[in-house]
Amino acid sequence: MNLDIVESFAQMVREKGVDKDVLAGIIEEIFGLLVRKKYGEEAKYDVVVNMDKGDIEIFLEREIVEEVTDPNLQISIGEVNKRGNDEGLEVGDDYVETLSLASFGRRLITLAKQSLNQKIREIEKDVVYNEYKDLLGEIVVGDIYQTRKNDILVNHNKNELILPRNEQIPYERYKKGETIRAIVKEVKKGNSGPAIIISRSDNMFLRRLFEIEIPEIYDGIIEIKAIARKPGERAKVAVESHDDRIDAVGACVGMKGVRIHAIVRELNNENIDVINYSEDPLIFIQKALAPAKLKKIELDEDAKKAVVTADSDQVSLIVGRNGVNINLAMRLTGYEIEILREEKPFEEYEEDIELIDLKEELGEDIYELLINNRYDTALEVLRAGSEKLQEIEGLDEKKSNEIIELIKSQFEEEE
Repeated sequence: MNLDIVESFAQMVREKGVDKDVLAGIIEEIFGLLVRKKYGEEAKYDVVVNMDKGDIEIFLEREIVEEVTDPNLQISIGEVNKRGNDEGLEVGDDYVETLSLASFGRRLITLAKQSLNQKIREIEKDVVYNEYKDLLGEIVVGDIYQTRKNDILVNHNKNELILPRNEQIPYERYKKGETIRAIVKEVKKGNSGPAIIISRSDNMFLRRLFEIEIPEIYDGIIEIKAIARKPGERAKVAVESHDDRIDAVGACVGMKGVRIHAIVRELNNENIDVINYSEDPLIFIQKALAPAKLKKIELDEDAKKAVVTADSDQVSLIVGRNGVNINLAMRLTGYEIEILREEKPFEEYEEDIELIDLKEELGEDIYELLINNRYDTALEVLRAGSEKLQEIEGLDEKKSNEIIELIKSQFEEEE
């Protein structure tokens, strides 16, 4: 058993990188427990473990006496002489003997095996916990081995990693056997072992992908100053170059977009805007809201608020689909952004729209009313305004305003 125990622990040293002295200490503790179980808590003993030779020796020390009153702590001189007293020991001396495992009996040996197995499991849990604690915020690559309703289980170096639903990229499909990349987001201790949470939706995952694909970021020449992200849909990344000769945005995008496309593909075609960072909040907000054209920005730096004025045809660009663009810009810059719409003068519209082309949007009844009152184009309706339209029988203030807004929206779409 000695050799088997040491070999199993030596294997842990090789495979898991556990400290040999720590393992030797555990073996000493387990076999010390064995001695105390048989010879009492006051027993004098020593356990010597040689991890290199695969050897365990247990020594018991007892006092030599004429008549034994406590066999756990004493041995008679007669018994010592019977065993061959080569060293000429006398009453009062200490007698040290080597104990064999067999002398402990099957019950105590079974107890030792159980204790060792428990210790091994605890060590393995600690090793895994410490290994992934050191990998927090780093990318790991594993294989999906089980897909469940609320999470995905990933095998990484024979360890189980968990990708919860809220850490997945929305609408991304995961199949058993596929290779997947993610960052280690959290490591928690549990009764059955450490729970290792990984993420593909965290901003740190995007940051690490930039470091992998863009050497200038990894080398520190270009710095990522801020990230705002709606996973699977859109992200904004603000970068700054510490070398005047290197264009930060150009380096991140790469020749013909090859660098950024590699990241976009990894993120399930997430649209990524890379912008130049600026310490001037006016410039930074303007860049964050690109490609929309802004007319004016008013800042309240103490309250972290910005009021943006733009032509009405730019508002949809500022807001973005489902408000994603402006929300990401606010998170990226740290400013709450309010939009003031400035109506575009009618004369600035390059082309008019024939009213017949808007028949479907207006509806048959409204179209007929406008045509019968000599309104043939969209601009003619806009120039008339809501008050003039209300003079038409059947059009009240609410309906007139709806017609005006509908026609304005058509011009914005044309833009």
